Amino acid sequence: MSQRKSGHVTLLDIARASGFSVSTVSIVLSEAPLSQNVAVTTRTHIRAIAKQLGYHPDAYARSLRRRTTQTIGILAFDLSDPFCVPIMRGIQEGVHDGGYLPLLMDAQTERKLFDSYLHMILERRADGLIVIASWVFEETNLLGDIRKNNVPIVIVGRDLVDRGISSILVDNEAGGALATRHLADLGHRHIAVIRGPQEMCDSEPRWAGIRKTAAQRGIPIDERLTFTLPGIADPASGFEGGVRLAQQMLASRRPFTAVLAFDDLTALGVVRGLSDAGLRVPHDCSVMGFDDVLPAAVATPAMTTIRQPLREMGLEAAQRVLHAIRNNGKAEKPRLHQTDPELVVRQSTASPPSTAVKPGRRSRT
Repeated sequence: MSQRKSGHVTLLDIARASGFSVSTVSIVLSEAPLSQNVAVTTRTHIRAIAKQLGYHPDAYARSLRRRTTQTIGILAFDLSDPFCVPIMRGIQEGVHDGGYLPLLMDAQTERKLFDSYLHMILERRADGLIVIASWVFEETNLLGDIRKNNVPIVIVGRDLVDRGISSILVDNEAGGALATRHLADLGHRHIAVIRGPQEMCDSEPRWAGIRKTAAQRGIPIDERLTFTLPGIADPASGFEGGVRLAQQMLASRRPFTAVLAFDDLTALGVVRGLSDAGLRVPHDCSVMGFDDVLPAAVATPAMTTIRQPLREMGLEAAQRVLHAIRNNGKAEKPRLHQTDPELVVRQSTASPPSTAVKPGRRSRT
């Protein structure tokens, strides 16, 4: 058998090596109904040659025949955000099980890059699109072009139902309520709160859940201990914001025994800020996050948080897009799917100390 010079193995290569026609080789390897009319020995021989040469079917040629690319675009606004990783895994699992190839793109929080990738998705005729909108995600009119081309689209982490796009996110109000109840059950009545950026759709419902539950438990919300993260694009800045806001809490001269942060990275920043001031978590002050990303579990102390079922959200997004594709792009009426949050208790929360945190107070040794 002669050695091929270069390029992918083709049906013609197998035909030459096996001594049969290209049409016979094609019928056998595609397992078409007509292959049953080919002698068993011939089929066995052709398949053995194909395996020996390392042949794989030409998905591009097949896509031209079927008018489908068998690909689904997955566009993440920022893959450096730990929030994205478990969502991505859930999407990949669902897409793979459906027999589709995921095309992963990272916009790196850049609007121009995000728009450029959307153009590429349309040009390459992806069969569907899933957008992971982390941190301060900027909406784009190009998403409308995706819908106009009848490309099924689902967005994870934002509510864009009013723009005709099915959306998946956690029930933020329920999550805010769950976090507040946990701190109240521990006996905390002086709670500092760090709200999310005003641009984020998660911020207001999460804050609403906190306020409602605090009112039900008779816990006053001190405006001087309520802070808001700025509308910054880099999720890592949440950690820096937590450090800075912890310093502001201590400088406010208002007593507090717990901090309820907008997300886990901000909560970890708060722990750092309190530690820098000589305070221990949770001995002197409890700290609580939201999301349950990996850093929360491996930190010291491990972070009590509200878990978003991120992997399940990704899997749900994949299943929805695949369902729409199987229905020839005719997706169901766009709707919001809210997942249930879950309390995860770790080492960063405990009953309040006998004396609330005050400026200049040092940790007990």
